[in-house]
Amino acid sequence: MKKFGFFLFALVLSNISFGQDNVVKFEADVAHRNGDILFIKNNRIIVKEIKVEGDGHFSSSFEIKEGMYQLFDGAEYSELFLKNGFDLKLKMDAENFDESIVYSGKGAAENNYLAQKILSESKFDAESLFAAKTMEEFTAKITEKQKGDIAKLDAVKLDPNFVALQKKAMETEMFQMKMYFGEKLKQQKLNNTQAPSFDYENHAGGKTKLEDLKGKYVYIDVWATWCGPCRAEIPSLQKIEEKYHDKKIAFVSISVDEQKDYEKWKKFVVEKQLGGIQLYADKNWMSDFIKAFGINSIPRFILIDPTGKVVNADADRPSNPKLQEQLDALLK
Repeated sequence: MKKFGFFLFALVLSNISFGQDNVVKFEADVAHRNGDILFIKNNRIIVKEIKVEGDGHFSSSFEIKEGMYQLFDGAEYSELFLKNGFDLKLKMDAENFDESIVYSGKGAAENNYLAQKILSESKFDAESLFAAKTMEEFTAKITEKQKGDIAKLDAVKLDPNFVALQKKAMETEMFQMKMYFGEKLKQQKLNNTQAPSFDYENHAGGKTKLEDLKGKYVYIDVWATWCGPCRAEIPSLQKIEEKYHDKKIAFVSISVDEQKDYEKWKKFVVEKQLGGIQLYADKNWMSDFIKAFGINSIPRFILIDPTGKVVNADADRPSNPKLQEQLDALLK
């Protein structure tokens, strides 16, 4: 949950800023550091590079617009609230990144709050939250969470502008999570309905229809060669395919690469030795099958039963152990 919460609202937080005079003084002592440079970032923009001066010691002074930033050590991120006049000192062990962050000096209260917030979010039971059956139930749960977060924020004496930024982020969080849950509800309505068919080009030759796989469970991976999270799932998918290769289940990967990347797709399948049934969607995102499932982000996984009915329109990823639990239960 911590990564989800951090990346979801970094843009909103960083775009609200306040100007002041003076400079920020920033020091850090980092054990087991991941690199020789600490980066202060505003999303993709590097605001400041701080080079190591000694055995894990970093130090710099610089002007900055007041607002939210990210500290990047070359491997992991943490949130920062910076304003001119702050004199921050950080101690951290990069091998235990989030858990070890401790700030002292002027500005420490706000940044220690952020560090603790990340730890708290990582322990939050998001799965229980999204297990709600209705939007009303979900809204009640997320509202309760927000009230608790605001109470924690108000319990500490913090910079008023920082508090305003955090409360704005909470409002954005609620709105975006409700939007996400609404999409989940739409997907759930497809479960236990007859799946739409497809008739796509098969990398091995010819074309393949969903009806060709009747009598087997069909686990579908909608992906593209340019999609990093899609590629990250490939090793797990290959292990799943190997485990169930002699079972009554077909593994189908449907590429939504655009026509300009058609040759790239063909080459990628060969180079990465992708298994299963490799298909190419005829009109990428506008293919009827893709639109029928409301797919607007990837990777997306779909599980269909031997009769062609949808078991799960938003199935677990190969990297999630729950997928194997479900497949084991279905294939008994």
